[in-house]
Amino acid sequence: MFLENEAGTERLIAVLLNTLVKARKTMKKTIIEVQGLKKKFKEQEALAGIDFSIREGEIFGFLGPSGSGKTTTINILTGQLSADAGTAHVLSAPVEDLKAEVLEQIGIVSDGSGFYEKISLYKNLKAYAMLFGVKMTEVDELLRKVGLYDSRNKVAEKLSTGMKQRMLLVRALINQPKLLFLDEPTSGLDPSTSRTIHELLLELKTQGATIFLTTHDMQEATLLCDRLALLSKGKLVEVGSPHEIIQKYNTDKRVRLEYEDLTTKTVTFDELQGGLDLSNVISIHSCEPTLEDVFITLTGGTLNV
Repeated sequence: MFLENEAGTERLIAVLLNTLVKARKTMKKTIIEVQGLKKKFKEQEALAGIDFSIREGEIFGFLGPSGSGKTTTINILTGQLSADAGTAHVLSAPVEDLKAEVLEQIGIVSDGSGFYEKISLYKNLKAYAMLFGVKMTEVDELLRKVGLYDSRNKVAEKLSTGMKQRMLLVRALINQPKLLFLDEPTSGLDPSTSRTIHELLLELKTQGATIFLTTHDMQEATLLCDRLALLSKGKLVEVGSPHEIIQKYNTDKRVRLEYEDLTTKTVTFDELQGGLDLSNVISIHSCEPTLEDVFITLTGGTLNV
């Protein structure tokens, strides 16, 4: 009996150890860790002690209106700006001391991303590829993915806004970064160009890249982001997946009824279950709030400012 129990215990231990090994393999590393980050510009508080972390392989959305602190956060996380207080680590390194070997694993696209206007798109990218020892055949592949290959010999200053944005994205991907910072990457772009960029970002995610995405486009955030943070006046008002955040504030459950005469009526779940006449109803649709609805509820403001 003792031997049977001992054998059973050994099997249990073996199963537990195997489970732990599998769990460790599936655990995602923390790529960005921020605690109590603060920044002021004169008397204006840009960041008021924010905390968040981003795991490997996530698309993490940082949402808020202009002036809410999105770009300030990116500048601190990429070592371009010093915080007044708090700590931040990127790829396990403190942002105050980002060495070359860390920076080489980072790609950035922002309003401040410059390029050589008087030379061609292709020469712009070739100069960058040479810095990282990347073959131009790899750059060609990226250009084809974003639909720029046939325009590669155009002078950079003559490119459209969408083409410039795609060129900067390709440049940021040349070094195959583990971490990509995108500051409003589709702002002002047409739907077709935005869709091309979205598809590329989702492809990068499947390859294991981590993406920090700032945007004021809630639809874009819902489509792309695994998790997101809602930022208002330098403060994080909510962090979670788009679904989690929407459901958390979907307290007033309502549905929209469509009748045979094509009129509609919005009612609560209680009204629906309380014996409402549904004889002439042809369809019922749930009325969940959008992310923008939630944002307005939390902050009293809109994103289009």
